[in-house]
Amino acid sequence: MKKSIAVYIRVSTIGQNEAGQREQITEWLHNHGHAPAAATWYVDKHTATTTARPALDRLRAAIFAGHHATAVAWRLDRLARSQRDGINLLAEWCDAGVRVVSITQQLDLAGVTGRLIAGVLFAVAEMELETMKERQRAGIDAAKGRGVYKGRKPGTTKARPNRARKLRERGLTHCEIATALGVSRTTVSRYLNTAN
Repeated sequence: MKKSIAVYIRVSTIGQNEAGQREQITEWLHNHGHAPAAATWYVDKHTATTTARPALDRLRAAIFAGHHATAVAWRLDRLARSQRDGINLLAEWCDAGVRVVSITQQLDLAGVTGRLIAGVLFAVAEMELETMKERQRAGIDAAKGRGVYKGRKPGTTKARPNRARKLRERGLTHCEIATALGVSRTTVSRYLNTAN
């Protein structure tokens, strides 16, 4: 069986356009002698902090089944924003003998050295995400101080409580569920109690 090149694209929201990533990856494929039409394209339109990424799940299954020798992404943070998740994903792929390419970072990852470099890059991406959350919290605190922040309406939830239950059934810890849903561990406990 001939192994094909896999291309993974993720945009953070439905409103964002994948065209920019697709164009640059297509150019990279042409420049490296690969026909873009021969590649298998996987596209997700979800944030990196959610575990619900069907295209990435299909890509992982295809790599596990030995269908791809190379996986190409626009940047490594398209694959994961969490350092642990990113390193685990790359370790899984490197162990399967898959070459991982990040075109904008000009990285070609394979083996132990590739995993080390990827670990540093994922740590930076995770730090950027935490910095963004801190700025958001500071903005909310400032708005509260001015009396203009009302918060969420009573009775509404940031995520679906049933989603927390499903993630728990898949074996995720309270901490992992909190990260996936973008809520606190206390909120996860409340969601699980509500779901039950």
